[in-house]
Formats: sequence, structure tokens, C-alpha cells
Amino acid sequence: MSTVPLSPRVDAGTVEAFQQDGAAILRGVFADWIPSLREGVDRVMAAPSALERTYEPPGSVRFFQDLCNWQRIPAFSEFVMHSPAAGLAAALMRSRQARFFHDHVLVKEPGTTVVTPWHQDLPYYCVGGTRSVSFWIPLDPVPRELCMECVAGSHAWKKIHKPKRFDGSDLYANDDRIAMPDIDAHRADYRLLGWALEPGDAIAFNFATIHGAPATAQAAGRRRVFSARWVGDGAVFVNRQGKGSPPFAHLTLKDGAPFEGLDFPLVFSA
Repeated sequence: MSTVPLSPRVDAGTVEAFQQDGAAILRGVFADWIPSLREGVDRVMAAPSALERTYEPPGSVRFFQDLCNWQRIPAFSEFVMHSPAAGLAAALMRSRQARFFHDHVLVKEPGTTVVTPWHQDLPYYCVGGTRSVSFWIPLDPVPRELCMECVAGSHAWKKIHKPKRFDGSDLYANDDRIAMPDIDAHRADYRLLGWALEPGDAIAFNFATIHGAPATAQAAGRRRVFSARWVGDGAVFVNRQGKGSPPFAHLTLKDGAPFEGLDFPLVFSA
């Protein structure tokens, strides 16, 4: 097992919780970065990228999403390269290095009926490996009932469920993997992790961890989230034929090759 000096912002108990549960809460670690991340989100929403995705079903308000903006939004590039995120990621993953994968902006306006369905991120991503972490960083207060939830220990089930688009259709044709279980119908059967959050807090979770988030129909305000995703030792490229999310269709890496390149900077190395 690789070892790195623990970040002064994360203790051994939090690292162990992340390793065992596939998710953990980090309190106040990004408080200094919230104003600039809010400015970055404002810029993205004012001028979305080609990867912008907004869901606005009839009778609802929009759920805005955009991906891979760190190279064009200075606030995001500063966060990636100079915040504590890379060191925290390495410590949580028990990795000697932390390589940035991509950023994701998610904004649920008050009144949206859009639910983020239970899913794992790993089958959508062009990367494989056991060492991974997403930081889900709210830029507004999030009460427990509106927080994303993670199924504790699901990253260790050694099971990748059939990925679907958020409209319910299959992401990949002829995919014979088993469907995601109906977690909402059997909530008592699982240990579901969720927290009340303040700006500066973050939920850290593994790419294989099953997670989802409720609608914000009863919310008093917006729920803006900046998510930053990282991989560690042993990460490899997985060819998703440009169908994943983000698609990264321009990459020329071979299937199974080490995951590296200008799109994915190595930010931390012990």
C-alpha cells in the first residue's frame, strides 16, 4: 500500500472512513475558495461550453450542468492547481500521486423536480482503477434532506451496474450488466450517507460508489455545486468509444494505457 503524509486538513479517521465506506465528509476544507468558485460558476452559466447539459422537464425549472471548464475558467484552474484538493485526494486515495480528471458544475434551481438517479460514475468515465475520488463541493448551504447520498461500502461490491442516461435509456447498446437496484424502495436495506453542508464543506466519494440526489422542489434557494474529480496510482485509460460523460472523444490513448496527458495534469506527487 502506498503511503503519503496526511494532509493537515484530513485525519487518519477520515481516510479510513473513505476507504471503508467509499465516501466521507470533509468540513471547511475549501472555505477560502468558495468566493472564487462562485465567480467561476457565474461565468460558466453566462457562457456555457459545448458540453453544457441542462434538464428542464415540463412543469419544472432547470437543472444546469457543464463539464471540463477548468482550462478556460481562471477560478477553476486556480482551484485545481493551487487549492488543497490534490493533496487531500492523494491522502484519501492512499496514493502517491493525484492526477486531475475533470470538473463538473451542477446547479439545481429552487423548484426543480429533477432527481439525480442512483448511479455509479465509473462506467461513464474513460478511466479505470481503484484509486479515485470526487469532491462534491456545495457553494450554498445544503440541508440534509436535499443533500446527495452515498450507499456506504458500495464501491467495494466489485460490481458495476448497467449505466443509463438520466432520461432512463441505456448508455451502451447490448450491455448485459445487471441493472441498478431500486434503492429508494428499499432504503432500510442500505446504510445511506448524507450530511447537512455549509459552503466550504465537501463530500468525497469513490467513482464506484453508488450515489444520487433529490429534487430541490422545496428548496428555499439555489443548490450550486462544483465537483472536482481525481485519480491516483494505477489509473488506466478505458475506451468508452466517446459515449461516456465527459465524452473525451479526441483522446488517442490506447485501451489500458496509463492515464495521462495534457488534459489530466499531475498536480500532486509525493
